[in-house]
Amino acid sequence: MGVNKVILIGNLGGKPEVRYTPSGTAVANFSVATTERWGRDEQTGQTKEHTEWHRCVAWRKLAEIVGQYLDKGSKVYIEGRIRQDEYTDQQGVKRWSFKINVDNLEMLSARGVREEVPTEPKYQNFPDTSSSGNNGGGGQSPPDTDMDDEFDLEEDDEFLIE
Repeated sequence: MGVNKVILIGNLGGKPEVRYTPSGTAVANFSVATTERWGRDEQTGQTKEHTEWHRCVAWRKLAEIVGQYLDKGSKVYIEGRIRQDEYTDQQGVKRWSFKINVDNLEMLSARGVREEVPTEPKYQNFPDTSSSGNNGGGGQSPPDTDMDDEFDLEEDDEFLIE
């Protein structure tokens, strides 16, 4: 028996991008930044930190909720599973990428509240999965985002509409 479980607390790097499969299943792609901070640099006095970026994907109703209620800078708690994708680049070299399939998501910041997301140049070129625009929407509370254990979230990316 094995366990594949990821827990993240971080901030969205951009507005989630919601698409639909040909059968109408919602899929949301978004990036989450997690930043570790420790000690101070002896020469500059600045706090040492490292930011890690995570590609995340949510399916079905959770994807629709993510698209409606989250925006760049939103603080989230995520539980999910690591998935590895294999592909061949333009030079014919086999490569791998990793993403987090989101099973459970909790919003930790109030709607409309944006938290700081790293903006150093090395983070600005992160492959952003967001699209521009604002979803607006009323001031209602978001629905519960816990996924039912009966849901089988094993999905195949081949069915995504590009």
